[in-house]
This record gives sequence, C-alpha cells and structure tokens, in this order.
Amino acid sequence: MGWFTKRHETAPKPESKEDIWIQCPACKAHIYKEEWEKSFKVCSQCSYHERMTWRERVDLLIDPKTFTELSAKVSFNDPLKFSDAKGSYAEKAAETRTKTGLNESIVTGYGKMGGIKVVVGVMDFRFLGGSLASGTGEKILQAALYALKQRWPFIIVSASGGARMHEGMVSLMQMPKTCAALAQLREAGLPYVSVMTDPTTGGVSASYAMVGDIHIAEPKALIGFAGRRVIEETIKQKLPDDFQTAEYLLEHGFVDMIVPRKDLKNTLTQLLKYYGRR
Repeated sequence: MGWFTKRHETAPKPESKEDIWIQCPACKAHIYKEEWEKSFKVCSQCSYHERMTWRERVDLLIDPKTFTELSAKVSFNDPLKFSDAKGSYAEKAAETRTKTGLNESIVTGYGKMGGIKVVVGVMDFRFLGGSLASGTGEKILQAALYALKQRWPFIIVSASGGARMHEGMVSLMQMPKTCAALAQLREAGLPYVSVMTDPTTGGVSASYAMVGDIHIAEPKALIGFAGRRVIEETIKQKLPDDFQTAEYLLEHGFVDMIVPRKDLKNTLTQLLKYYGRR
C-alpha cells in the first residue's frame, strides 16, 4: 500500500466562447456577455438595441417586487380552425406557448415605476412574432379598463410584426377594439404612453401603438405599416435608406422622442410626474 493516495477529481469544465461572448447582430462586434446583460442588451460599439423578452422589459421598467400580472389565463383563439402546409395554427400556437411559457403575445399587469402606480402591457416578439390576435386585444382591453378603474396611467411597449392573420377578421377587429378602450382613458384624462421597439409594424402600428398621448421609440427601431418592398412596388419610387426607422419618424412628426433603453424608465417616470402622478 502506498504512503500517498492521490485524490482523483473531475476538472471543472472550461467556459466555451459561447458562454463568454455575445456577437452583436448588427455590427458583429464581440462583447462580453456580462457587459451585454448589464447594458440591457445594447451594443457598446454601435448602440444596436436587441429585442427583449417581456420579463426583461418588466425588470427594466417596473420597481422590483411590485409587478402583478393581469388576465394571465387569456390565450389565443382559433375561430377559423386555420391550417396550412406547415400544420395547424392551434398546434403552432400551442408549441410556442410551451417553448416560451407565454399564453399570448402580450403580458399585462400593474406595478410601480419610480414609485408611481402604473398599468403596463409588454409585447414579446417570441410569441408568433408578437402578432396581434383576439387574445392580445382582450388583454389590452382588460388592462385599459383596470387602469380606468384605478385611475392609473397606462403604458404599452410594442414589439410586433402585425396582425395574426390565422384568426382572419377577428384579428383585424382588435385594432378598433383596443383603440376604443384607449379612447376611454383619454376621455377620463388618464395618460397613455406608447413605447415602440423593434419592430412595431402592421396592424399594431396602425392602431394602439400610434394613438398615445406620448410616442416614444427606441433608437433605430423599425416602425411602419407595409414593408419597404411592397411600398416601392406600389408607388414605383425608391424610398430613403432610413425610411421607417425611429429617426425618420421623429423627423416627420410621428414620434415625440427617441430614448435609449438605459434612460427609458427615468424618462417615463418624469413624464408621468409631468402629468401630475406621484
């Protein structure tokens, strides 16, 4: 028997490059993952604003441990029993729900923002491209009614590719439905702030995203209705390179201000104080 017994230990698995670095989708720069997360998914080299999940957005805007979800059980509907070559809408939506943990493309709730009580709706692009459907519209309606009842401000953060055509006319009817709900807030003198992130397009840009008392956009966000190619083919003209960007819309009066992500909560808080909220 030997005097010494060497203890065999499993060496720690070294971190892979994928665990340490994030590559910016825009400029392709490599950024430390820790730095990327501390900057709220904003590139330090080109200021590209990566898309956020609803939870990341709530953590960014709402004071810790104050958020309560509303209408959590409201989910998608399949009135047309839609199906195509890739499968049924019901199966696709159910698969997305399992993958993301979301019941719809928006999460609504209430909490405090800089100590001010607010109702918020946060869209998540991961759920079928953040598309607007019956469940989305119903959740916005119920959140608006809750804000009306409590007399609190309402803020929606949009991230959407447009209407969910799997639900046909039912999806399109969510445009006037949500605008009618928001009109009640205006009549009651309650502020509604629309925050547009990348992308905010289609039926969302043509409805609740563009009827706010204040319109805020994140830098370089894609905001518009129809796509560039469709418009160019229709009007037979070449569009400007910056067409449908937040900066273009600010210049043409569709957006009131462009706010970097790190400043968004403070800007919203100051705006709400301007409206007399404390």
